[in-house]
Amino acid sequence: MTTETILLIAETNTPRIDAYLAANTEFSRSKLQKLMKDGAVVLNGKPCKASAEVKLGDVIRLFVPQENEGLLPEPEDIPLNVVYEDADLAVINKPKGMVVHPAPGNPNGTLVNALLYRFRTLSETGGETRPGIVHRIDKLTSGLLVVAKNDFTHEALAGQFAAHTAHREYMCIVHGNLKEDSGTVDAPIGRHKTDRKRMAVTEDGRRAVTHWRVLERFGTETLLDVSLETGRTHQIRVHMAYIKHPIVGDEVYGSVAPKLGLNGQALHGYRLTFTHPRTGETMTFTAPLPEDFKTALTRLGGCIPVF
Repeated sequence: MTTETILLIAETNTPRIDAYLAANTEFSRSKLQKLMKDGAVVLNGKPCKASAEVKLGDVIRLFVPQENEGLLPEPEDIPLNVVYEDADLAVINKPKGMVVHPAPGNPNGTLVNALLYRFRTLSETGGETRPGIVHRIDKLTSGLLVVAKNDFTHEALAGQFAAHTAHREYMCIVHGNLKEDSGTVDAPIGRHKTDRKRMAVTEDGRRAVTHWRVLERFGTETLLDVSLETGRTHQIRVHMAYIKHPIVGDEVYGSVAPKLGLNGQALHGYRLTFTHPRTGETMTFTAPLPEDFKTALTRLGGCIPVF
C-alpha cells in the first residue's frame, strides 16, 4: 500500500489541530483523529495529538494510506512547455486538457508523468503520486505553475502560497456584463453537498477570496483579469458562477454556449510571481493566451492582450 503525503502551512492560529485539518482538508474529524493515533500527522516534524495547538506558519504533514496501487506514475515522453528552469525549480505553461497528477480515471498522460521523464530529480514533499507539484491547475485550464526539484524549494514555495506572497493571475471570459469595473468575491468553498465531484460555496467551506477586474466588455460576455488571494479547488470557476457570471465554456459550473471556437473553458493562468527560495529574487513569468482563447476574443470583436 502506498502513502500520499499532504503538506500544509498553517494560515491561521487554531486551538486544536484536528479542527484545523477538518476545515482545511477533505477528511472528517474522526478520520483525522485516527491518523493521529497512528502517528500519521506530523506537526513541525513531530507526531502530534488531536489537541495540539496550531500556530500561523506551522508545517503540518499528513501521511495518508492509499488503496490505489496502480497510481504510481511512470516517466512518459510527453512534450512540455518549460518557461524557466534552474537547479531548484521549473516553471511550466500547462496546456488545456492535461491533468496535473495521476488520479483514478487519469492514471497516465499527466504533467507528473512528463516531469518524471524531463527532470532528473523532483521534490518528494507532495508524496509518491505528486512529485514536484506545489500547486495545481484544473485539467481544462491552461497556464503557469511552478514545479519544485527538491524538498527545500517545495516547502519554501508552499509557504509563500499559504502566506499569499506568491501571486497567480488569470484571464477569463465570463457570461454577462458585470455592473462594476472591479470587485472581490469572498465566499467559502467546500465540496458540493450532493455531487462530490463538484465544489460549491458552502457555509462550512474554506475561506476563498477572488479579485476581478474588467478588461473589455462585449455586451453578452466580459473579459476579466482575475487574481487569487487563496487557492481552493476550482476557485475561480465556482466564484464566477456564484456571482451569476460563469466562465464561458465551463461545462460543470456554467453553460457551454456560446462556444466561440473554444476547446473547453476560457480560463488561462497568464502570470505567476514568487520569490526564488534560494536567491531571494522576485520572479515574474507570463504565458500568452492559447489559440482558442484568442479565437474567442476575435469572434467577440475584442483585442488580443500582449504580455
